Amino acid sequence: MKSLSKAGSMLAVTGAVLGASPAFADEGHDAAPGGVNALDHAPIGVMGDHRHAEGEWMVSYRFMHMDMAGIQIGNNDVTPEQVATSVPNRFFGAPGQPPTLRIVPTSMRMDMHMAGIMYGLSDQVTLMAMGNYITKEMDHITFQGGMGTTQLGTFRTRTADLGDTKVAALIGLTDTVHINAGISIPTGTITEEAQILTPMGGTPTVRTPYPMQIGSGTWDLQPGITYRDQTDQFAWGAQIRGTIRLGDNDQGYSFGNRGMATLWGQAALTPGVAVSGRLQAETLGRIDGIDPQITGPVQTANPDFQGGETVTAFAGMNFAATGGALKGWRLGIEGGLPLLQNLNGPQMPTDYSLTVGVQKSF
Repeated sequence: MKSLSKAGSMLAVTGAVLGASPAFADEGHDAAPGGVNALDHAPIGVMGDHRHAEGEWMVSYRFMHMDMAGIQIGNNDVTPEQVATSVPNRFFGAPGQPPTLRIVPTSMRMDMHMAGIMYGLSDQVTLMAMGNYITKEMDHITFQGGMGTTQLGTFRTRTADLGDTKVAALIGLTDTVHINAGISIPTGTITEEAQILTPMGGTPTVRTPYPMQIGSGTWDLQPGITYRDQTDQFAWGAQIRGTIRLGDNDQGYSFGNRGMATLWGQAALTPGVAVSGRLQAETLGRIDGIDPQITGPVQTANPDFQGGETVTAFAGMNFAATGGALKGWRLGIEGGLPLLQNLNGPQMPTDYSLTVGVQKSF
């Protein structure tokens, strides 16, 4: 499988390089009590997994990449030609709108740079804030005219800007369980534009469809609960989180509510190196409402062709510098491959995802 090869190669190369680095190597004995241990943090793709002691700070940076390719309706693959000749265009009847979808996305890439900070307000309550910068690219095929399978050409759209800001409190219930009480602040733009190629050969600049927008435009509640525990050699945990949209944005719509559940396990190879496996199930609702500026014979402009259910498997490694100048620095890498995708299609399924991050407490 192409996605397995890509994600596996990235994980193996990065693991080999970092595992060979003296700064992240084991010194031949167990970490002392209160020392640095790679098991102390969950896999890097899990957010809000741990609390900090009173007065302790942590800064972090994550780079997240996701590739999407192909087209699915439900869990069935379809071709661009099938979409262009058989999927109805929601906007048919408006001037210049053909009866079927004549512009078909074929691949998408998203890169996110996320900076975070955590502070232990007390031993039971940790405060957290995260900001991000997002870049998206999407490739399309435009089919000529109102019918048939003749390709007129291809084009790419690109958007990039600051995304929504997340703030949260992690409130301890026990030593191993805490509540995630978060909110998303709509600092990301929802009016991005790009040049397209129409079925009649025009190249106008229009508002990009929903998946290419950077923010949500809504204030969102992000509740959750996390369980995490460990021994000297193993760690494990589970988390349930949601995103609840609080009304529509100022363009007249809101993205669907989201629910996520994940379960992970980790094993220490040394005090400074741990491997992990994780499963994540997620459900995302359709868009509620519509932006009147987002129209066109393309699946991404239809609010009903958004969301679905997915199950993803992840493998990762955590590295913690247990001595030397880098003591206390952590690095994590995690790659994900979809096991199941049932999409409110036509939509592009995820091919693979990759997260790399560094963390430092002080």
